[in-house]
Amino acid sequence: MSTEKCFANGSAAPGPVSKGHIRLYSMRFCPFAQRTRLVLNAKGITYDTVNIHLKDKPDWFLKKNPLGLVPTLETPAGEVIYESPITCEYLDEVYPEKKLLPSSPFAKAQQKMMLEHFSKVTPYFYKIPMGRRNGEDVSGLETELKEKLAKLNEVLVNKKTKFFGGDSITMIDYMMWPWFERLETFELQHCLDGTPELKKWTERMLEDPAVKATMYSTDAHKAFYKSYVDGKPDYDYGL
Repeated sequence: MSTEKCFANGSAAPGPVSKGHIRLYSMRFCPFAQRTRLVLNAKGITYDTVNIHLKDKPDWFLKKNPLGLVPTLETPAGEVIYESPITCEYLDEVYPEKKLLPSSPFAKAQQKMMLEHFSKVTPYFYKIPMGRRNGEDVSGLETELKEKLAKLNEVLVNKKTKFFGGDSITMIDYMMWPWFERLETFELQHCLDGTPELKKWTERMLEDPAVKATMYSTDAHKAFYKSYVDGKPDYDYGL
C-alpha cells in the first residue's frame, strides 16, 4: 500500500490483493502482528500492508475478520487467515522456500509446546508495567517473570545451541522475539541479568535481517506505549 498510516472506520476499503502478493492487516507496534511481519520478511515473501486503527476499526475489516484482530492475512483469492501462530504456519506451508518450522513431527511439536509455555510469559510484560503505573508492589510478579525467563535460559543451556530450534533461527525464535524487543520499553531489561544464554540469544537476534527490517527504536516503542496507556494510542506515531 502507498501509506503506512492506519485505516479507521469510514476509510475506503483497499482494492483486491494483487496476484502474486499476499496482504497483511497489521498495526505497526503490535507484537503479535510483528510475528507475521518477521516471517514474511525472513521468507522474502512479496506482501503489502494495511494498518488498522484498532480502537476504531473499519466495517470492511470486521467483515473480513469478525474478531477485528491483527495480524490477519488475505490472499488474492479472498481467503482470510488470522491468529499470529496460524498465520505464520500458513506462510511457512504455502511458501516452502526457507522453511522455518522443522520437518520432523516431534521437533515441530517441541516448538509448539515451547510456544504454549511462552504464551504464559507474555502477560507479565503488561501486568508489571501496569502494576507499577498504579503504584502496586510488582516485586512478586518480577520474581515470577525471572523464573520463567530462567527456564528459557535453561533450554538454551541444555540444547547447547545458539537459537531455540538449533544453530540457526527457526519459527520459535521469531514467535518470541517481539516481547524481547520491548524489554527496555517495559523497563524489564534487568530481568535478563541472571540469564546469560538468553541475553546472548537476544544479541544474536538483533543481527538477523528480518529482525532489523521489522523493529522500531525503543524511543518509538516508548512513545507509542505511553499513548496507549494514556488511552489515546497513536498508531501513526512517527509517520
